[in-house]
Amino acid sequence: GAGGAPSLRRCSTRAAAQGLGGPLIDRLIRVDHAGEYGADRIYAGQMAVLGRTGAGPVIRQMWNQEKAHLKKFNELMAAYRVRPTVLLPFWNVAGFVLGAGSALLGRKGAMACTVAVEESISDHYNSQIRALMEEDPEKYKELLQVIKQFRDEEREHHDIGLEHGAQA
Repeated sequence: GAGGAPSLRRCSTRAAAQGLGGPLIDRLIRVDHAGEYGADRIYAGQMAVLGRTGAGPVIRQMWNQEKAHLKKFNELMAAYRVRPTVLLPFWNVAGFVLGAGSALLGRKGAMACTVAVEESISDHYNSQIRALMEEDPEKYKELLQVIKQFRDEEREHHDIGLEHGAQA
């Protein structure tokens, strides 16, 4: 009788703690949050080195979009109750070092880093879009809109990187 009820409640709480969207959404949001966090740290590193140069405004513009992406994934993590990756402190340092290190090679190095990273991120978003479309396009409509928008913005960063001398 009554003995079974608390056990059920504990079970449902555990299920909620693992993410409301199931394993696919859980993994997707965790990975994207980590990626956007890493990108944020890369641009922070580039700004630390090149912020006062002619490349500063371009880097700041891209960084501001990454901050908006990160903010959205922070909100999605809370909404879906997804825990961040345990590697976040690593991404903090590695992202900053990659950004600063590429910027130390000058504007060309920073932009080459941007092109490579953004290409990788937009490919990653494309495969997530395919997975969500196969799973349930109606159920994941909002998430698909977010990911498509961010994918397009990452593509834009990739193209900005090319325009600003990544291959000059």
